[in-house]
Amino acid sequence: MKRILITGANGQIGVELTPYLRKIYGSENVLATDCREGSGIVSEGGPFSLLDVRDGKAFSDLMTSFRADALVHLAGILSATGEAKPQLAWDVNGNGTFVALECARANSAAVFFPSSIAAFGPSTPRRDTPQDTLQRPTTIYGVAKVTGELLCDYYHLKYGLDTRGVRFPGLISYEALPGGGTTDYAVHIYYEAVSKGAYTSYIAAGTFMDMMYMPDALEAVVRLMEADPSKLVHRNAFNISAMSFEPGQIAAEIKKHIPGFSLSYDVDPVRQGIAESWPDSLDCSAAREEWGFSPRYDLALMTADMLRRVGGKGR
Repeated sequence: MKRILITGANGQIGVELTPYLRKIYGSENVLATDCREGSGIVSEGGPFSLLDVRDGKAFSDLMTSFRADALVHLAGILSATGEAKPQLAWDVNGNGTFVALECARANSAAVFFPSSIAAFGPSTPRRDTPQDTLQRPTTIYGVAKVTGELLCDYYHLKYGLDTRGVRFPGLISYEALPGGGTTDYAVHIYYEAVSKGAYTSYIAAGTFMDMMYMPDALEAVVRLMEADPSKLVHRNAFNISAMSFEPGQIAAEIKKHIPGFSLSYDVDPVRQGIAESWPDSLDCSAAREEWGFSPRYDLALMTADMLRRVGGKGR
């Protein structure tokens, strides 16, 4: 990657990945785009343009004028929000990804596409979920992610486009609150632990989901995009994860730092249903073997760092 265009740069991943890439490749070489104005660090730290990813002409014109040789396509509507607005979610996540791949093909640009554990469904093996397995998601978000995975494979096979991607688990970050995802509780719990000393979880006790701390996710994107293509057997939709836990386990780690912290439950049936359709834990061996995926943070290390950083924001 030398000159990179990012879509969805004001989202949970984009607000951290954009400055991360600018530090590596130079601010002038990373064009951030989004359908709305947002974080100052994104719009003021380097070039920024408004972009609706469904507008193929505007999208292609931007890629051409910027001379982008890589596209990081983050734009999308998350799982719980998508269930409330499925038509919009398909339009942005499904049609938007097709437009993105067409623009990349026209400009001979490499593509990074983030898929998700939402690409799996209730018929997928729940534990040690294989890299290659049955994918029958029951959310529009998951359907669009599977479609994106298949489209990326198709564009590589049909046109030789350099497409690469991962299946992200829940991502935990202190920089930006997520917006409308099922795994969001694992971010909110830290903020409320610091501010209130208590948290009410909308995910039920005993519900395991894969998670990763954002610093590991950012490193994974660059490591995959810079990997030797001759080593990539799969190219797209690599399983990656750093940990799998349920709400009680994250609460137990928080109590080591905030002994009076308390956890209660008020389960949201929509998000709980989505969570129960996803795997408990992923087999990430393909990512480790093909491009050296190696996360640094486990639950204990992440919790200590999150509480320190979230607590520092309140001072």
